[in-house]
Order: sequence, then C-alpha cells, then structure tokens
Amino acid sequence: MKIGLYFGSFNPIHIGHLAIANYMAEFSDLDQVWFVISPQNPFKKKESLLSDYHRLELVNRAIENYPKIKASNIEFGLPIPSYTIDTLTYLKEKFSNYEFSLILGSDNLNNFHKWKNHDIILLNHELYVYPRPGFKDDEIELEGTIHLVNAPLMEISSSFIRNAIKNNKEIPFFLPEMAYQYLKEMHFYEK
Repeated sequence: MKIGLYFGSFNPIHIGHLAIANYMAEFSDLDQVWFVISPQNPFKKKESLLSDYHRLELVNRAIENYPKIKASNIEFGLPIPSYTIDTLTYLKEKFSNYEFSLILGSDNLNNFHKWKNHDIILLNHELYVYPRPGFKDDEIELEGTIHLVNAPLMEISSSFIRNAIKNNKEIPFFLPEMAYQYLKEMHFYEK
C-alpha cells in the first residue's frame, strides 16, 4: 500500500488541507493519505498551538466519513521537536509492507535542503508537491522523485482561521462542519 504522509500542525485543519488531501487520494497513485499531526514543527513556535489531542480530534472529526484519509498521532510518542526523517524511519519499522511518500506544498521546497537528512528522505521517499502562491515549478533544485501535482491552488491558512475566530467572525464554510462545531463548543482561538 502506498501512503501519502501530509505533515502539519493542523492548527486548525481547514478546507484547504482537506481539498489537497482529497485531491491526492483521488487523483494520484496514492492509496491513502494520512494527516500526521505534529506536536511541534522545528521551524515554528509552539505558543499558539492547541494541545496535540485537540488538534487530533479536529482532524478526526473533519475526515470521519472518508475512508481514504486517516489521522495519525504517530509523532505524539516521538522526541520533540519532530523531524520528518525520524518519523519516516519509525513508520517504516512499524509498517514494513507500506511505501511512504511525502505530501508538501511547493513553498516547502525552498527550505527542504534544511530538513534533517533531507538527502536520505529524497533517496528513499517520493515527494508529491502541490502548488502554493508565488512558487514556480522551474525553481526546484532537488534530486529525487518529485511529482508536481496539479492540485487546486489553496490560499487559505490556519493563521487566517485563528485570526478570524479571535475577531469574532463567523466562518463556518472554512472548516468541515463537525470540526467547526468542536471549535465553537471548546471556544478555541477566541482570545
């Protein structure tokens, strides 16, 4: 089975994340897409993050009726900060029959050379790259199997969602209904 790993803080998950995952599950050769909820990205500050389990719950509520997309808390038990190479090594040991690939936005390619053991990742794993605003395909300078996927360009961000909620905006169409209800019930991002 070929699994596409979509890493992120998903703080919170929104329709942009889901559209990309859905596109990858239906229009690529991936059998499943796993949202890998990261406790802490080494390139981001932790202060604005909801707890790991609340973000996992949001993802689970968002994808509950779609079997090709799963939520993974695999990084919750790994050392922090989370490094992709360590997660990939752990997953390969745990699921030796699966082939793991990475799903990432084209904006991440500019810093991919800064990732821990990026050369080993490229040697052993395919990248599925979806477009992000302001990135041109001819800027890729990496060696490896890189699929440029013609997924829809999504210009929505989790920081937009957080700021909108903080400013008392009603944004029910930016998140899946069940995730939005959970955010409202728990009063997340309101302060």
